[in-house]
Amino acid sequence: MDIEADLVIRDGDRVVLAEKLFPVAELAHALAGWLQRPDGERGDFVFDSMSCAEPGAVRMVESAEGWRVGSVFAPDAWTSPVTWDVLAAEAGRFVPAVREDVAEIGVRPGLIPGL
Repeated sequence: MDIEADLVIRDGDRVVLAEKLFPVAELAHALAGWLQRPDGERGDFVFDSMSCAEPGAVRMVESAEGWRVGSVFAPDAWTSPVTWDVLAAEAGRFVPAVREDVAEIGVRPGLIPGL
């Protein structure tokens, strides 16, 4: 799943993370699995990729205020807290968008599970 693209995570107009040639298909695959876990088994999301030097290139962490998205590449930059429904909806748009883009370049979209 070595399919890369530029990845930008924003909080409104503020850029939290901007990475060129990021393993987006692998991220979409990991997110799909995480989103489909039952609520009590989900926990925080820490993207662990062989393409990245350390785990946490993308992380989604629950706090008392809500869910925040950040990265070990920018440890002090986090999104504002949002509810689970907002986070799941945004991640839920990312996964099928990557799946569709993968299909357009001729790769089996089944590499990324549907939601």
